[in-house]
Amino acid sequence: MREKAPLLFDSHALLKLFQKETGHEKVARMLVQAKRLGTPKYISVINLGEIIYATKRAFGDQKKIEVLAHVERLGIRILPVPNDLVFRAAEYKASFSMSFAGCFALASAVEHRAVLVTGDPEFRAAEHLVTIAWV
Repeated sequence: MREKAPLLFDSHALLKLFQKETGHEKVARMLVQAKRLGTPKYISVINLGEIIYATKRAFGDQKKIEVLAHVERLGIRILPVPNDLVFRAAEYKASFSMSFAGCFALASAVEHRAVLVTGDPEFRAAEHLVTIAWV
């Protein structure tokens, strides 16, 4: 039996969950199902950095700490950014009209053959490179 593809969350998807924005229920269901099935869950350290600064800016240090604890409780593995991933993200940035942080999510999803979980429309330009779960 083929193992279920890992899920790679971009900052948009997890911020939606943590801030209870429209569509957060879908993200929550995906996380519950992934836990039940043992599906690996990832986030690039660059995208985690986006979550940290956005949360701190909007809600302060205490909420930032709570969000980081929540990421840990969810069992989301934080992926490092080695040089080859930086170069791949830079190539994507040169090719697509996307944020540089978004390019790290894309490059990480491609590298890990993961489904990219996002609601950010900038990824539409790269749908041919990776499977996207829209939230």
